[in-house]
Amino acid sequence: MKALAFRSALIALGLCGAAQAQVSDDVVKIGVLTDMTGVTADITGKGSVLAAEMAVKEFGGTILGKPIQIIFADHQHKVDVGSSITRQWFDIDKVDAIVDVPNSGVALAVQSLARDKKKIVMYSGAGTTALTNEQCSPYGFHWTYDTYAVSRGTAAAVVKAGGSSWFMLASDYAFGHQLQKDATEVVEANGGKVIGAVRHPLNTADFSSFLLRAQSSGAKVIGIANAGNDTVNAIKQAGEFGLVEQGQSLAALIFFLQDVHSLGLKATQGTYLTTASYWDIDEPSRAWSKQFMERAGMMPSMLHAGVYGAVLHYLKAIKQAGTDDPDKVAAAMKAMPINDAFTRDAKIRADGRVLRDMYLARVKKPGDSKGPWDYFEIVRKIAPEESVWPLSETKCAAAKP
Repeated sequence: MKALAFRSALIALGLCGAAQAQVSDDVVKIGVLTDMTGVTADITGKGSVLAAEMAVKEFGGTILGKPIQIIFADHQHKVDVGSSITRQWFDIDKVDAIVDVPNSGVALAVQSLARDKKKIVMYSGAGTTALTNEQCSPYGFHWTYDTYAVSRGTAAAVVKAGGSSWFMLASDYAFGHQLQKDATEVVEANGGKVIGAVRHPLNTADFSSFLLRAQSSGAKVIGIANAGNDTVNAIKQAGEFGLVEQGQSLAALIFFLQDVHSLGLKATQGTYLTTASYWDIDEPSRAWSKQFMERAGMMPSMLHAGVYGAVLHYLKAIKQAGTDDPDKVAAAMKAMPINDAFTRDAKIRADGRVLRDMYLARVKKPGDSKGPWDYFEIVRKIAPEESVWPLSETKCAAAKP
């Protein structure tokens, strides 16, 4: 009888210990899966790692009495490499959450693995709407932007300004395909027409054959549906071909501060773009960006700002839930408003899409810029209901009534 009582006491103590074990493995480990050397390294990469570290510092460095660790890896824009890293992180390194993932193909592979493993992923760099549509996950959060949002702002503005006929130049992978599709729908919905299209491989150095096809199409607007160095190279070579001087316009469907910095204001002035954030919006964004600038040597892209916001909100949700259990943390993330240096009272929809204000911006003329990184004029704020596809059209099982 005494032995039975002793055994029961041990079981009770074990259960009590389990209840107090609020953080698995005594550390909250966050992996930044990013592009350290490739086509999007300037807008993600080391800056994304720094942004995550700054979020941890802002939060206080520990959570529920346990340390917070940031690790990172380069997926090289290869699905197999990204998948291998993700498996290693989840199965061996005990990573609790992944952030960034700039490549839609890699992101979709990570989404599948994370759904099966019940691990949280917050996508700042990926653009495909499939992450919150047909391939959604209860643990997946599309944080910064998607192809639907950026095409809604930019393409609509260009058509309304007279750009009625378009030729699409798109990167040949999931992101480029989706961006081309979304932009085409916007152009046509606003009374314009897409008269031709061509797709190029990721990380293309020579755009001459693609640009010649765009030129011969006679389209008023060449829609550039790619990102990072591909956007920079396409615009630079379009300038060398004299396409703008000959009467065609360029519309970069996703365009970053770093792209303008690389190309210069003379080559990019007047270009419309849609962005989730800008360093010079208000005092909180300027203060945070100044700290980032001091360490990174550049102002943050919207993807850097997204990584920072995602990590900070994730940590707040763990604190609110009192545990790093992914189901409870995911629920807390969706219940809490998102507030950080760049975001005010944003919300997370049932499908994992962050409902945030976006901004239609225009690149300044050289004479209007006050100095390096003072490149954007904010034309107007875009409310979430304008930039996010209707939930009534969802194919996400988790978001259906």
